[in-house]
Amino acid sequence: MKEISLNGQIRTDLGKKASRECRRNGQVPCVIYGVEKEEGKPVAQSFVVSQVELAKLLYTPHVYIVNLNIDGTTVKAILKDLQSDFVTDHPVHVDFYQITEDKPIVMAIPVKLLGHAEGVKAGGKLNQMMRKLKAKAIYTNLPDTIDIDISSLGLGKAIKVEGLKYDNFEIVTPKEVVVCNVRATRASAAAAATEGEGEESAE
Repeated sequence: MKEISLNGQIRTDLGKKASRECRRNGQVPCVIYGVEKEEGKPVAQSFVVSQVELAKLLYTPHVYIVNLNIDGTTVKAILKDLQSDFVTDHPVHVDFYQITEDKPIVMAIPVKLLGHAEGVKAGGKLNQMMRKLKAKAIYTNLPDTIDIDISSLGLGKAIKVEGLKYDNFEIVTPKEVVVCNVRATRASAAAAATEGEGEESAE
């Protein structure tokens, strides 16, 4: 999986007023939840990252493992939650979660459809319902994309999560979810009707 590096600074001045001041200065308040726990809850560290630097992670179609450097201490993490301003869509708060090589994590991975579906060749229309699927594995086994071969997908057929199997990771999106299908169109219906008439004439 692709990795990206971000630099942050520990934040000691907390509260809403301090958060607003951070944003005015071009910084985004963040929290990282560590693997260590106190009273059953992950230890949290507050810090800030510049809006410019954070944009490299947020405004991209890719999914990244984050090498997060906070005042000289680097940990690997994933983006856990993002809060944005409902007017400007600018990030106002970001949660990260520390990861390790021995503990599986769940991430939403982009879906990539490969091949040219048989149903499309027959005049149908390909519909992709799911752009991302949730995958579970240790982070070193997570792919950049979940590749799905649709070459044999026929007219009126669908690919569901239950039919997807991979060696190094598990899809944990509900099994009944439809990833994509090929629907009949007027063109495909007309082609089928013409073919049927041709067969009757041959008889």
